[in-house]
Amino acid sequence: MRVLSYSVRVTSTPYESTATGHPRRWWILLILCLSLLVLVVDNTVLNLAIPSLMRDLSATPADVQWIIDAYILAFAGLLLTAGSLSDRFGRRKVLLIGLVLFGLASLLATLAENPWQLIACRGLMGVGGSLLMPSTLSLLFTVFPPEEQRKAMAGWSMVAMVGVIAGPTVGGVLLEHFWWGSIFLLNVPIAVVAIIGAVVMIPESRGPARDVDPGGAVLSIIGMAALVWAIISIPAHGFLSAKVLGGLVVGLVGLTGFALWERRSEHPMVPLELFKNRNFSGTSFSIVLLSFTAGGLLLALTQYLQFVLGYSPLKAGLALIPYAASAMLFNGLGATLGKKMADRTLIAVGLVIIAVGFGILTQVSTSSGYGLLIVGLLVMGIGGGLAGPAAYTLLMQSVPAEHRGVGSAMNDTVQQAGAALSVAVLGSVLAGAYSSSLPDSVPEAARKSIADTLALGPDFVGAARGAFTDAMSIAMTAGAVGALAGALVAAIALPRRTDQPAVEVSATEGGVDEIGDRVAP
Repeated sequence: MRVLSYSVRVTSTPYESTATGHPRRWWILLILCLSLLVLVVDNTVLNLAIPSLMRDLSATPADVQWIIDAYILAFAGLLLTAGSLSDRFGRRKVLLIGLVLFGLASLLATLAENPWQLIACRGLMGVGGSLLMPSTLSLLFTVFPPEEQRKAMAGWSMVAMVGVIAGPTVGGVLLEHFWWGSIFLLNVPIAVVAIIGAVVMIPESRGPARDVDPGGAVLSIIGMAALVWAIISIPAHGFLSAKVLGGLVVGLVGLTGFALWERRSEHPMVPLELFKNRNFSGTSFSIVLLSFTAGGLLLALTQYLQFVLGYSPLKAGLALIPYAASAMLFNGLGATLGKKMADRTLIAVGLVIIAVGFGILTQVSTSSGYGLLIVGLLVMGIGGGLAGPAAYTLLMQSVPAEHRGVGSAMNDTVQQAGAALSVAVLGSVLAGAYSSSLPDSVPEAARKSIADTLALGPDFVGAARGAFTDAMSIAMTAGAVGALAGALVAAIALPRRTDQPAVEVSATEGGVDEIGDRVAP
C-alpha cells in the first residue's frame, strides 16, 4: 500500500468531483435506505400505538412521552460521538454495530411488561440508531459523485416517506390483529436484511487516521443529553421549573466546554471551522425549524384520528398516506429544481408552504371530518418535499470528506433537536390548551389527556373531542410560527450562491481507496 507524505487539496466533494462514483453506488443506496427505513418505520408506528400503550401497559401521558423521548435522548446525545467514531474506525463497521443493536433492542421491547421496561428498550434503540444513522448519509455522499448527490438524496428522502406510509399501514394491521409488541418485532427482519446487504455490498471507508478525542466525546454527550433532557421535560415540569432550568444550565455548560475543548484539541472531534461556513450554520438552523414543524404533528394527528374521528389504528395509518405521497412526489421535483434554483429559495419557499399547511390544520374541528385534514396534509407534504432534500444536500456538501461521519451526525443532531423541541413545545401547548378547554365538570385526574377524559364515559365524549380540537388548533398555530421562522432564517442566513471553498487536509499515512477516503495501511 503506497504511503502519502504530502498535502493534498480536498474540496467539500473530493474524489467524486472528477470520478463517476462507486460502481455499486445504486445498490449501496438501496442498503442505506433499508437502514434508514428501520428507523422511520419504528417511529411512525410508535405514534400510532400510543392508544394501545395507554390501554395495555397502563401507560400515563408522561410514560408515553418518555417512551418517545428516551429514544430521542439517547439518539441525540450520542450522535456526534458516533459520527466521529465512524470516521475514525470505519463507517460500514459502525453501521453494522448500530443495526445489530437496534434489531436486538427491538426484539427485547416485545417482551416489556411495564412502561419503564419499554422505555429502557427504547433508550437502547436510540443507541443503535445513533450509530447507524450518521453512517447512512456519510456513505451516500462518499459513493456518489457531486452531480448525482442531489438525486441520491431525493431517493433517500423518498424512502423515509415510504416508511411513513408503510409503517402506519403495516403497523395498523398488526395492532388490529396482534398485541402492541408486534410493532417492534417488525423492525427485526428489516434490520437483518440491511445487515446482510451491508456486509455483501458496502465497502468500508473512513477519514484520515487521527487519535480518538475522549474529552470531546464526554463533553458532547453530557451537553447534548442534558439539553435534550431539559427540552423534553418541559411538558411535565414547565419552562421555569428547577429541573428544566438545571438541565439547560448543564447542557449549555457542557456544550460550551465542548467548544472550548475542541478549539484546543490537536485532533478535534468536530471541526468548529464548519460553523464559519454560512451554508453549514444557516442550513443547520433551518433544519432545526424544519424538524420543529414535523416533530409534534404526528403526536397530535394520531390522537385526533383515533380519539376524535374514531378511526381504527389501521385506518388512522392509511389516513396519513396523502402526506407521505405528496412529500415523495415533491422530493423528486425538489431534486430537479435544485439544479436550476438556489437551495436558499427552495428551503424558504418549502417552509412557507408548510406554514400554509399548518394554517389549514388550525381550522380542523370535530365536524370538519377528514376532508379538511387531507388538504392540510397534502400542502405540508409539498413544502417538506421541496425544502428537505435541498437543506440536507446543502449541509452535507458543506462538510469536508474526512469529516462526513461527523457532518452527517450534525445533520441528524439538529433534526433531533428540532424534533425534541417540537414534541416538548407543541406537546406542552396541546396538553395545556386541552386541559383549560375542558368544562369544570371534568375531574382533575381526567384532564391530563383525551384518553383519560374519554374513559369517564359517554357523557364526556363531546367535551373531550371539542377540547382536543380546540387545543390542536392552537398547537398548529405554533407550528405555523415555527415554519415561518425557519423560512426567515433561510432567507437571511443562507448566501445566494452555494459554491464551497476548498479545505486543506494533510495526509501523512495510509492510502486512498476506490472511493476517495483513507484505508488502513
